[in-house]
Amino acid sequence: MAGGASDSDDEITGINVTPLVDVMLVLLIIFMVTATYITNKSINVNLPKADTADNADKTKNLAFVLDAKSQLYLDGKALSFDEVAGRIKEEQAKANGAPLNAVISADKETPHGAVVKLIDTVRKHGITDFAINVEAGSSG
Repeated sequence: MAGGASDSDDEITGINVTPLVDVMLVLLIIFMVTATYITNKSINVNLPKADTADNADKTKNLAFVLDAKSQLYLDGKALSFDEVAGRIKEEQAKANGAPLNAVISADKETPHGAVVKLIDTVRKHGITDFAINVEAGSSG
């Protein structure tokens, strides 16, 4: 009969992977969209640009952030300048004698005095190696 099922007993030896590829592409798009929402949960700081910025991976550092209102954060948690000494001592105990580094990110609207105060506080408590975090860019 025309248009009916075939009378042959041939086995199906191929698998159609087109639907699998379609599903995987949809999952990839969902992952890419949700990943941007996950990474944006951070302290909003507008970093200044510098031609000599280093984008290399860094070792374990203490990440200090000063926002535009001079609010201090350490590893994403708000703290006062008076609490810095205690937190550095805690991190030194965890480091088991290894030297600590500090990365200081300050908004470009942060007063210079607040940045100097933070650098001075960090150095007083044993962290001599620190870096100022900037975005890479041309100064024009």
